[in-house]
Amino acid sequence: MAKQKASKQKKKSTRVDFTPMVDMMMLLITFFMLCTSLSKPQTMQLTMPSNDQNVQDQDKTATKASQTITIYCVGNDKIFYIEGIPNYDDPTCLKETTWGKNGIRKILMEHRTEDGTIPVARIMKAKLELDEAKEKKPEAYPDSIYNKELEKIKGGEINGEKIPTMTIIIKATDTASYKNLVDALDEMQICSIGKYVIDQINPDDKEMLEKRGIK
Repeated sequence: MAKQKASKQKKKSTRVDFTPMVDMMMLLITFFMLCTSLSKPQTMQLTMPSNDQNVQDQDKTATKASQTITIYCVGNDKIFYIEGIPNYDDPTCLKETTWGKNGIRKILMEHRTEDGTIPVARIMKAKLELDEAKEKKPEAYPDSIYNKELEKIKGGEINGEKIPTMTIIIKATDTASYKNLVDALDEMQICSIGKYVIDQINPDDKEMLEKRGIK
């Protein structure tokens, strides 16, 4: 009896063609690129002091004393301030406060100008009303219109009336932390301060701080 040959199964190689997937992936990438809104960069407007040596003296002191507050960020997370133009001959004009709503923010909000106006409080109230109006009718306040109205408010134009605005000068010593400077800038945004500058500690500032034992 002859032996039967063992039957051999014919093996076939399995191959998946991914070529059509390339076109699909390109379509998906193109779709998401066109339909996805990119995140907007968060920026902060800063006004730095001019280095121009030709600036006239009257331009340097254009702001009124009653509309000016100088903030000093110093070491050990401490903060000091001067209401009005610093009197370097009298170190007691330098006052200490704290961070947050019960400290420097409260001082900014309650500060009165020489005519009795409380600029920051009025500006913050007007901004709150603008935010409420936008929340009720968002279609009437696109970003372009909202930002334009907000700039007017920060500039002191409220309901057709022009009010005084505050000028805040922020100075940080070498011992102050970067966080302190950022916290001071955050207070400017919270209080809707339209005009603020970061300035350097000059020799008169340094001498005044040393007289008060502040580093």
